[in-house]
Amino acid sequence: MKLEQLRAFESVARLAHFTRAADELFLTQPSLSRQIQALEADLGATLFQRDRTGVVITTAGEALLPIARRMLADADSARHAMDELAGLRRGRVRLGATPTLCVSVVAEVIAEFHREHPGVDLQITEAGSHALVDALVEGSLDLALTITRPNVRDDSAVERVALFREELMVASAADSALRAHADVPARLTVAELAALPQVAFNRSYDLRLATDAAFETAGLTPSIAVEGAEMDAVLRFVARGIGVAVVPAAVLLHRPELLGTELTSPSMTRTVNLSRRAAVRPTAAVAAIERTVFDVVARLAEDGELGGRIALVA
Repeated sequence: MKLEQLRAFESVARLAHFTRAADELFLTQPSLSRQIQALEADLGATLFQRDRTGVVITTAGEALLPIARRMLADADSARHAMDELAGLRRGRVRLGATPTLCVSVVAEVIAEFHREHPGVDLQITEAGSHALVDALVEGSLDLALTITRPNVRDDSAVERVALFREELMVASAADSALRAHADVPARLTVAELAALPQVAFNRSYDLRLATDAAFETAGLTPSIAVEGAEMDAVLRFVARGIGVAVVPAAVLLHRPELLGTELTSPSMTRTVNLSRRAAVRPTAAVAAIERTVFDVVARLAEDGELGGRIALVA
C-alpha cells in the first residue's frame, strides 16, 4: 500500500469521479485507474463500483476512507515537521475555528503569529464545532477552537483544553438614526430581546443553537427580521439597523459601528476550547501557534474595552 495509491483513492472517493480526480492529481485517467487497481489487488477488496454518472464507493471503500485520510495527514505532518528543522522559517499549521471565533480571537492570533513566523503556511478552516471535531479525528486539522455545546460529542481521539468563558451580548447599530427599534437600554432581558427585530444566524451556527434554546426554555418566540445569514452578513445587517443580533463579546471589539448591550435574565455565556489530536506530538509550528493562542486570549481577558466579559478558565 503506497501513499500515492491512497491519495488517488481519497481523491476518487471525495469527487466520485475518475476524470475529475485525475485532473486534480495531474494524472492521466489510465494511470489513476492503475493506482486504484493496484490498491484493490493489495487489499483484496473492491473499493468502487462504476455507474453511468460516475463511481460509487463500496462498503470496503467506506471503511478504508477515514484510515486513508489519517495516513495521508500524518505523512503531510511528517514532511512539514522536517521543514521546521530550519527553525520555523518553514512549516504549516492547519487551524480550524467557528465563524464567530474567526472574526475575533483567530484574527488576532493570525496577525500576531504571521508577524513572528511569516514563512509558516497558515491554513484556516471555518466550520461548526461538530465538523471541526470530525476534521481533527480525520487528521485534516492540527488544532481547532471549538465551543462547548451539548450537541458536540466528546471523542477519545481529541483532547480539549478550556480556554475562556465569554459573555454573549446583544449587538445593535451604534448610530441611533439607523435603528429600527427604540433606544436600547443598558441591559436587556431575554423576554425584551424576543420583542426586538432580530438578525438570526444560519441554523448551523453553535450560536444560533444557543439562542434558540434560551428562547425555547423561556417559552418565547423571537421576532425575526431576517435569518439564515453568515457572520459577516449578520454584522453588516445589524450595523445598517435591520435588527439586533446575539453575538459573543469579542466580536464587538474594534467595531465602533456596533453597540453592545448586556443580556440578563438569564445571562448567556459560552466556553471556548483549544481542541487538538490526542496522543499526537505537535510540530514546532503547531506548538508555536498554541502559545500565541494562549497569549492572545490572556490579553483579551485583560482588555478594558471588553469590560471583563471574557474570563480565563482556571
